[in-house]
Amino acid sequence: MTSERRPRIAVINDDGITAKGIQALSEAMTGFGDVYVIAPDSPQSGMGHAVTFSSILKLHPFEFGRGVTEARSCSGTPVDCVKLAVAEVFGEDNLPDLLVSGINHGSNASINVIYSGTMSAAVEGAMCGIPSVGFSLLDERWDADFSASVEVAKTVVKGILQHGLPAGTCLNVNIPKSPKRTSKASAFAGKPWAIGATHLTSAPPQVAAPITGCAESSTIPTRARIPTSTPCKRATPAWSPCSLTSPPTTPLAP
Repeated sequence: MTSERRPRIAVINDDGITAKGIQALSEAMTGFGDVYVIAPDSPQSGMGHAVTFSSILKLHPFEFGRGVTEARSCSGTPVDCVKLAVAEVFGEDNLPDLLVSGINHGSNASINVIYSGTMSAAVEGAMCGIPSVGFSLLDERWDADFSASVEVAKTVVKGILQHGLPAGTCLNVNIPKSPKRTSKASAFAGKPWAIGATHLTSAPPQVAAPITGCAESSTIPTRARIPTSTPCKRATPAWSPCSLTSPPTTPLAP
C-alpha cells in the first residue's frame, strides 16, 4: 500500500447485502479507504465455505449509499462473493488492501466457525493473499445495536492497515453484547475470548489465540498487540466448547 492512494477495502458478509451489520461496517470503513461492498443478495448464513456450481452466478450493481465507492449484490454464497471480487471487481493482479466480513448477527466462536459464511469469506480472502478479518456481534436479534462493535472494528482495522498481517492469516473477532457500556478493542490476539488468528498452511491449522469463552460477560482488553506466527502457548484447545452452541443464523424481522 502506498501513500498516494487510499486503501481499497472489500466488505462482504453472509447475512445479505441489506443486513444491518454490513451497513454499519461499510459506513465505518469509509473512514479508512475506498469501500467496495460485494455481498449476497439474500441471507447465506451457515453456508460455510460452499461455492456455487449448479447455477449461473449473477453480480448486479446495488444502490448501497453510506459513502461506499461501489456496491454489488451476488446471487451466490459469501465465498462466491470473494471469488467474484477477485476475478471481476478488483482483478487478481490488483487485489484490495483489506477484506472485512460481517458484522455478523451472533457468535462465530468455537465450532460455529466451521459453519460460518462470515468467517469462510475471511478465510477465502486470506487464501487469495488479502489481509482479512471477520467480525461477529454476540447478539442474534434482528434489531441488534452495532454501535459498540463498529468501534471495535475500527480499532482492529486501524491496526491491520498500520502493521499488516502475517501471510496466510485471517482474524476472527467476536464482540460481546454490551449495550450499556462502551467496549474497547484489543487490536489483535491478546486474549482468547477476543480474537483468534488462524494460519492457513499445508500443516494442520494453528491458532495464535484459542477461540473460546464467548460469554456475554467477557471484556475486551485495551492494549493492542499484533499476532505472530508462533502458536499460543496456552493449554486451552483451539476448538473448545462455547456457551453459544447453535449454528449461526440470520435474524428475521417480526
